[in-house]
Amino acid sequence: MKNYAKITPEGTKDLLFEECLANRTVSSVLGTVFFQRGFHEVLTPGIEFYDLFSEDISGIPMEYMFKMSDSKGRLMVMRPDSTLPIARMVSTRLKNVSHPIRLYYNQRVYRYNPGLTGRSNEVMQAGVELIGAKGMRADLEVITTAVDALSKCVPDFRIEIGHAGFFKALADKLPVSARRREKIRFFIESKNYSALNSTLDKLEQTPSVQVIRKLPRLFGGVEVLEEACRITDDQDALTALDYIREIYDRLSRYGLGDRLMIDLGLVQRNDYYSGIVFSGYVSGSGEPVLIGGRYDNLLDSFEAPAPAVGFGINVDALARVMLKRGNIPAKKQADVLVYGETGFEMEAVRYMQTLLQAGISAENCVSETEEEALAYAKFRGIPRLAAVGREIRTMEV
Repeated sequence: MKNYAKITPEGTKDLLFEECLANRTVSSVLGTVFFQRGFHEVLTPGIEFYDLFSEDISGIPMEYMFKMSDSKGRLMVMRPDSTLPIARMVSTRLKNVSHPIRLYYNQRVYRYNPGLTGRSNEVMQAGVELIGAKGMRADLEVITTAVDALSKCVPDFRIEIGHAGFFKALADKLPVSARRREKIRFFIESKNYSALNSTLDKLEQTPSVQVIRKLPRLFGGVEVLEEACRITDDQDALTALDYIREIYDRLSRYGLGDRLMIDLGLVQRNDYYSGIVFSGYVSGSGEPVLIGGRYDNLLDSFEAPAPAVGFGINVDALARVMLKRGNIPAKKQADVLVYGETGFEMEAVRYMQTLLQAGISAENCVSETEEEALAYAKFRGIPRLAAVGREIRTMEV
């Protein structure tokens, strides 16, 4: 039997030193932005009942979840999504709280990625949920919160916006099963032109099919909306385009400039989202670091109907980018290494605490001899050694 004791499971990794610092830094920056904008932090269990994430509610295929059973044989999953547990929380523990409810989180999610394609099965995710608020003001509040969060971490991000209603209006007219419709949605999302065209070629070439065929290429500035208006006359689709235009105009005045794009092929988890959808990208990451949108129908599943909008940020991906760019300050080595001679170990600890209280970075040495302490200080780049005995001797390393 093969021994797996020395390796991590596929899609996971150990984080060391600077990687941990980068993740903590990003989490701290994002948490500060969310808190300052009036959101309140919550945490949900890492293990939930499968019923919470059944595919008809979550849109997440069962085979993408990590499953187990509890002592009573009930099916459990490791949390694959943060929004659904928060929806559960809002419908139970927060059911008597007046709306709107502004929540934020920073926690790990676990989801199996077939073939991985560079993605992790374990991701630290931070985000916000604005529950009980509908309309453009709420959408703009959440999108500008996302913009502020990214801008505090990287300067060269890009925000893409779309609308779940546009694809839904077209897809509802396709003579295909729900499963085939989901495959079409996935091909558009992944911009798999070959698979999309192959699937659509088998259908009657209706106006809706022709528009859906072009969706992955309907990407750019406001001219995308003009082109989309020319090739469709579906009233629901046109209503979605009008809303995108209003959002785009207001965000343009927010100073986003060419960092704001329209992407009508933005159709992630379409049954989950009901209105505006958006993604955030940064140079150096091959996947979106931010995904969000409006999901007004989700809380219906918990018998607590309420409009809602939110987003999640991949903290790990953002931390990798910032670390690679040198945007994470390196951990500063101690200014002084404090070594206690035999019998003076506790005096050394007290002296180290005195230095710390004075604002001097110090580390207590666990070496057995002064020579070993000097060698350790030199190896670590600590410039001074304080030897504590009947007297305190300070020397340069």
